[in-house]
Amino acid sequence: MQLIIGGDLVPTQSNIDLFSNGDINILFGGELLSLWDAADMQILNLEVPITDKKDPIAKCGPNLIAPTSTMKGIKALNPTLFTLANNHILDQGIQGLKSTEDILNNNGISFIGAGNNLNEANKHYIFIKDNLKIGVYACAENEFTIATENTPGANPFDPLESLDHIVTLKAECDYVIVLYHGGKEHYRYPSPYLQKVCRKMAQKGADLVVCQHSHCIGCYEKYNSSTLVYGQGNFLFDDSDSEFWQTSLLIKVNISDKLQLDYIPIVKAINSVRLADGKTAEDLLLAFHQRSCEILKSGFVEQQYRQFAANNYLLYISQFAAFGKWLSRIDRQLFNGMLAKRKYNKRQLLAIQNYIQCEAHRE
Repeated sequence: MQLIIGGDLVPTQSNIDLFSNGDINILFGGELLSLWDAADMQILNLEVPITDKKDPIAKCGPNLIAPTSTMKGIKALNPTLFTLANNHILDQGIQGLKSTEDILNNNGISFIGAGNNLNEANKHYIFIKDNLKIGVYACAENEFTIATENTPGANPFDPLESLDHIVTLKAECDYVIVLYHGGKEHYRYPSPYLQKVCRKMAQKGADLVVCQHSHCIGCYEKYNSSTLVYGQGNFLFDDSDSEFWQTSLLIKVNISDKLQLDYIPIVKAINSVRLADGKTAEDLLLAFHQRSCEILKSGFVEQQYRQFAANNYLLYISQFAAFGKWLSRIDRQLFNGMLAKRKYNKRQLLAIQNYIQCEAHRE
């Protein structure tokens, strides 16, 4: 049995017409499509509501939307399963999620990771072939699109619930794949917390954990008998010229008496995506494996993340200080961040830290 897992799929302004016309050969290229079609099961993260009505929710960050006409190209990919557990699926409100669910159902495409309430959102998917049962579970970090007991949205990662869901699914299946929408964007390593979460998922029965959301290729580790992938990048999401968004991985999962993985580099080609070839593919895989070796070194994950946090300190402080885009830029470029640094004294910074860290305050 062969499965293939892609990252974030979002039709954007630059390729909406191609999706609407079903021009998947232009969008993905013949070589990639041949590889895609050869798998028994294809999984993608649909990170956008499919709707013709704009009804943006109040949130931090962009409100994504793709018209229903793009479903022609999406369906032409013939995906087996979409995960909707992400931080954008509720961008256009409840109607946007409902429209997405309806159009997927009408086109015979299965989905998990979102629903009318928590009970629906945390449902899993089981794929059966060759007398093997493959369970797939999807959850997301808590942002603005999360379902509750009584309201629609994405399935949140909740350590008091999600780990039990994995245990239950493992009892029903031969293998379990968890798609976790989380981790720091544009960061190629796991944070200490993310690594802890993924390892715990493995302990509870996940054979493969794939972290999406970071928009870049990260690294992986073998933990006990499981594989943890910390970032695979987008599938097709043409929304940034950042270097992180230019390259990604497809994950090919071969299953017989054990689970084996192949990592297949892909590259963005303007508003489309292609298989990486030659030196480009070699370099991407070499860097991927090098980072994967680095995180095995004692203390590396913690030290690397402390440095990353320090590099982003001014960004967070400026946001808390409500400086805005231009004042933040002026402060960084002309004053080396002194305005933001002087906004709060040490006592005030400790209070902010306590409000963020303490469970009672955070809730």
